[in-house]
Amino acid sequence: MIAAELLAPSTLWMGAAVYAGALLWAAWRAPWLEVLSDSRRQHLLFGTVLGLFLLWLVRRDFDSGVSFHFIGMTVVTLLLDWPLALLGGLLAQIGLIAIGRQDLLALGVNGLLLVLLPVFITEGCALLVERAQPRNLFVYIFCCGFFPAALAALGCLLAGLGLLALDGRFAMPPWLDDFIGYLWLVTFPEAFINGTLVAALVVFCPDWLETFNRTRYLQAPWKDDEHSR
Repeated sequence: MIAAELLAPSTLWMGAAVYAGALLWAAWRAPWLEVLSDSRRQHLLFGTVLGLFLLWLVRRDFDSGVSFHFIGMTVVTLLLDWPLALLGGLLAQIGLIAIGRQDLLALGVNGLLLVLLPVFITEGCALLVERAQPRNLFVYIFCCGFFPAALAALGCLLAGLGLLALDGRFAMPPWLDDFIGYLWLVTFPEAFINGTLVAALVVFCPDWLETFNRTRYLQAPWKDDEHSR
């Protein structure tokens, strides 16, 4: 998460405009009738918003204006699908702004980094997996949960550093040459947390995952043998 004073006004406005456009598209595509008529989806939506809010509170704030915390948007995207995931991420950000833990002016930029980018990566990986139509349950867990979370953390970190470098208001640390060695400290915990949650949901609550094809992944082996005859 980046403080507003570290970014140029043009970057803040551009981030706000792009994020607002993505939120409007998500609001247009969101299944509001299903959400309003299904109490289970309502509980999932507000439960994930609360989970994101609490997760983003557990962070390390640096004096330079940069904060580090886990993202968690991969499992949220798999739970809610991308339109509600984007809107849920916005609600969690509003909660942080309300208690003074995030700058209102940086809502757009932080939304692009922490919400839109992870959702886009997770949704893209989920679509690729669904197009391949694998029957192995571990393909879904690793290719939709573990690896997209690692890519999301990596993309968020690189994009954030890129914005800070372009605006020139943030003094880059002297250990930036050894930056590759620190990537594992960011990507692996993010991947482990999201992958573990996805695995637990697949085992105990597969109906909660909007992107999970229960018929294909949990089909009994003897049924596959009958179809092959």
